[in-house]
Amino acid sequence: MKKHLFYSVIFLLFFGNALSAQPIDTQHETYPYARASLSLLKELLAIHNDANFKKDIEKNVAWCAQKLSEHGFATNRLETPTVPLLLATYKQQLKGEPTVLFYFHIDGQPVDPSFWFQDDPYKAVLKEQKEGEGWVDIDWDNLQKKELDPEWRIFARSSSDDKSPFIMFLAALETMKARGQSLPYNLKIILDFEEEKSSPSLAQAVLDNKAALAADMLIIYDGPKHLNNQPTIAFGARGITSMTIKVFGPTYPLHSGHYGNYAPNPALRLSQLLASMKDENGRVTIPGYYDGIMLDEKTKKILAAVPDNEKELMAKLGIGETDKVGSTYQESLQYPSLNIRGLSSAWVGKEKRTIVPATAVAEIDLRLVVESDGKRLRELIKKHIEGQGYYITETKPTSRERVLHKKICQINMGKKITKAFRTDFGSGLGIWVFNTIKNTFGEDPIRLRTMGGTLPTSPFINTLNVPAVIVPLVNSDNNQHSPNENLRLGNFFDGTKTIYGLLTAPLPETGKE
Repeated sequence: MKKHLFYSVIFLLFFGNALSAQPIDTQHETYPYARASLSLLKELLAIHNDANFKKDIEKNVAWCAQKLSEHGFATNRLETPTVPLLLATYKQQLKGEPTVLFYFHIDGQPVDPSFWFQDDPYKAVLKEQKEGEGWVDIDWDNLQKKELDPEWRIFARSSSDDKSPFIMFLAALETMKARGQSLPYNLKIILDFEEEKSSPSLAQAVLDNKAALAADMLIIYDGPKHLNNQPTIAFGARGITSMTIKVFGPTYPLHSGHYGNYAPNPALRLSQLLASMKDENGRVTIPGYYDGIMLDEKTKKILAAVPDNEKELMAKLGIGETDKVGSTYQESLQYPSLNIRGLSSAWVGKEKRTIVPATAVAEIDLRLVVESDGKRLRELIKKHIEGQGYYITETKPTSRERVLHKKICQINMGKKITKAFRTDFGSGLGIWVFNTIKNTFGEDPIRLRTMGGTLPTSPFINTLNVPAVIVPLVNSDNNQHSPNENLRLGNFFDGTKTIYGLLTAPLPETGKE
């Protein structure tokens, strides 16, 4: 009951104000096919897609391969030690024309049905918002009405992240077919089936299949649009790495009455250690952490052009002040972060005990930008910890180590470092995508210099040496990675229109930098 109450509050906070819009004009050239493709979306959503279950992923691979084959693509499974990638190449090749690679991922986050407001998180449910009632189920057949409400939502796991963009793509292809249109460039599609697990096999798979994946540019269809739901292009994304810090106290938990004030408390020491890494404004104090990052006036102007409402964002997040790493939200994304993503020591709540803990653990993630190197930042943190008087180990300390050193800390580095990327606004790819989306919707799309989240697509960019942009299509309040994930219906139709525009707009002479 408490879980449902918690998510009801979150749900109302993030879905309380629907984005106003006119009814969907189903007479638009792309919309009849978008409407017809909603049944395909429902079908694909019904296939479980947690990458921890390989048999389920195989069903997704087979479904996608079949649909791509029906649309004139030759498909090829790129086998990996975990689950395959699916590469699809459009059969009608244009000699001398550039090749564009589209990226989608089909897997989704695990689900806990007890947190969802529907019986089956994989069975798509259509809902509308009613005053005083929140989101209520409506019949799926409402999608056959002459006029559709763009504010209706389709609720299911991966409805936004990231199955719907792939179905939008299929709908755009259907539109082209009906209108007798041909692609103005060569096209490849790569489908990732374990993106939510950080694509552990992707880097090697790209190396092993470099020739097959060769392209001139990459478009990534993932992530949400800007908060105001205007057309959006992200020209970069932050990378990520991680580390675990474990501070040791006594060999085993001690009675706090007998040993409090005598045996050092590792929870306190860890808190002091973490606090030493940042100042009261949230800026990392470790020397060199922000080296190489210079936001000149041109860059600041680019960042200021993003129409963020800082007061509204703070109210939505429920915070009274922000960290001062940057002077705005967009500026904050241009710096590497040092985030405490989890803390643990002894017991709390009903399990609390009067003890001095034996250990305290902090899980840290570092978001990276182009100017920062993940390995270097981790070493800076390690050096800082040593400077605080800690003896560092990689394993549990021995009895000898415990008595020889006053402060002991075990550090384990994350196995993977995902690099950041950033493409220049003035690149051939950037100009083409910007102009295409502008022509499609009659307004300038919002340009984000860097997206805050991380995508595991850097192997394509670095190994294939291609520029890349992210074209997010779904609503920002989609609740991705959380219970009650949803897709705003208007975003599905506009997303189809976006991809249709990009499939039919002639490319510049070259997309290479």
